[in-house]
Amino acid sequence: MRSKRTLFLIEVAIFAALAYLLDIIPFLSFKIWAQGGSVSLAMIPIFIVAFRWGLKGGLLSGLLWGVLQVAIGPASIYYFWQGVIEYGFAFTVLGLAGIFAKPVQRAIKDGKTKTSFLYIMLGVFIGSAFRFIAHFAAGIVFFAEFAPEGQPVWLYSLVYNCSYMVPSFIICTLVVSFLFNKQPRTLLSAA
Repeated sequence: MRSKRTLFLIEVAIFAALAYLLDIIPFLSFKIWAQGGSVSLAMIPIFIVAFRWGLKGGLLSGLLWGVLQVAIGPASIYYFWQGVIEYGFAFTVLGLAGIFAKPVQRAIKDGKTKTSFLYIMLGVFIGSAFRFIAHFAAGIVFFAEFAPEGQPVWLYSLVYNCSYMVPSFIICTLVVSFLFNKQPRTLLSAA
């Protein structure tokens, strides 16, 4: 029991650190947005933990990734609540993908590739959607001055945040599904 908890904590820490690294390595992260956001592979480790360890592992690794961004960079925090929403909440909720951990594991063990892809896609969608909502709300409240004149702030925040979250969702869904179906023994939970 104790060794399983230790393995859990080690994996959460390592995968959160890997997410951080994937986000800051220039050739692995496409960053052109002025107020933050990027198309990268960085969410993949959080989703792996979520599907491997469930909700608790996913939420904890997402929170740790957000804390790493604040503690050692490259967080762009202009207001206290904006930092809480965009780094505390937005990265933590990626772990909601863990809701589908058991169905993903069961489908992969049973060799049901299409079913596992569907559950992985749903999990990645839920995590990405909640992260998007956090950034969307923060964009409306804290970054209204960046909206072009005459454009509604909500539309600016919607387009801005969709421009990197939608491609990230697609990439993460494909890569996580590929990894779990090609390396099931390596990635299926020890839990």
